[in-house]
Amino acid sequence: MPNHCLLTLTLALALTLLFNGCASFRSGLQMGFKDETKRNDGAKQVSVLFNFSHIQQTLGYDAIPKLIRKREALRNFDDVFGDALQEFSNIRKYDTFTDDAEDVNAPERRFKKDSLTTANDYMIKIRISNTKSFAKHFLGTLFSSVTVTILPIPYSWNYGLVAEVYNHDRQIIATYERRASLTKWVEALLIFVYPFYPEERKREEIYMLFLHDTFRQIESEGVLK
Repeated sequence: MPNHCLLTLTLALALTLLFNGCASFRSGLQMGFKDETKRNDGAKQVSVLFNFSHIQQTLGYDAIPKLIRKREALRNFDDVFGDALQEFSNIRKYDTFTDDAEDVNAPERRFKKDSLTTANDYMIKIRISNTKSFAKHFLGTLFSSVTVTILPIPYSWNYGLVAEVYNHDRQIIATYERRASLTKWVEALLIFVYPFYPEERKREEIYMLFLHDTFRQIESEGVLK
């Protein structure tokens, strides 16, 4: 093959890889609250500790789930949480604490968590998980590279939320669970779709659905009396 043809082919391959597109789509909320929303505007004002854990695991690669920082899970998590707080009508004050893998070596952090738990009327412990298949993602990446992203390849993540409400005596008084999934399709021509379906936006939508729907159910059931 002449040198100029080889150079042209190389440049075409590089440009294709550089400008490959992707579009992300989320599923609907699973195990969501189906009843009518009720407000507890006349209820006693209470204080609440929101204890968050963000978990990530690559199935087939990680032996156990790993704690990650909230900004690794979602860049704008504080904004999403603040927006979801509007579902409550009788929270006088609240504190937040996000678990970190380094807490096992940080007694001052563990003491702070215990102090916040004691200082509040309730604790809502929220565990948000994100899992993916190592085998599927590895094979997808391999196939995408071989086909130069000409054929569309899906990458999927499964998201879950488990929320436990504790009273001041550290007894569980309510438990909630939510599920959703996110699929990102990678293919060269999807570059024209990407601005309307970016992955970060769809991930943020899942977190918004999780927190708003869970907080709305807690409010409707009058758990924080």
